[in-house]
Amino acid sequence: MVRLNSLPEIQVSDEIESVIRKTAEKTLLMERNEDCEVSIFLTDDVEIQKLNKLYRNVDKPTDVLAFAMREGIDGNLNRQILGDIVISIPTAQRQASDYGHSIYAEISLLVAHGILHLLGYEHEKEHEAEVMWQKQSDVLYSLNYNLAEQG
Repeated sequence: MVRLNSLPEIQVSDEIESVIRKTAEKTLLMERNEDCEVSIFLTDDVEIQKLNKLYRNVDKPTDVLAFAMREGIDGNLNRQILGDIVISIPTAQRQASDYGHSIYAEISLLVAHGILHLLGYEHEKEHEAEVMWQKQSDVLYSLNYNLAEQG
């Protein structure tokens, strides 16, 4: 199940909402976690920068943050709740423009990326990154977004 919320000033079109839900469902299905709950919050650069500073000690906006509920001491309490994803819509819009693809493709990429982090995938080491990027590509390809040429 996907729970979607946003700041009041963030306008979420039906198309964006559909892309988010389809991407989340496809990612969870491909990772055999379709019975999980994921919360996705759409925000702006100011709010995501505050979260980035508070939780990662990085004082700048970012595109997506993931907060896994299956980690730490209480990680096994409720295995159905996967976690929370926060996406900055202004950053997503800039990145879509910079990379030459649609906002829908960029949002789809960020949702898949966030969910993969919630599931424990990382990209700090090269071999981890290769696995994660391939999984992202598989999700995006299945949704008819091919961003391989953008890197």
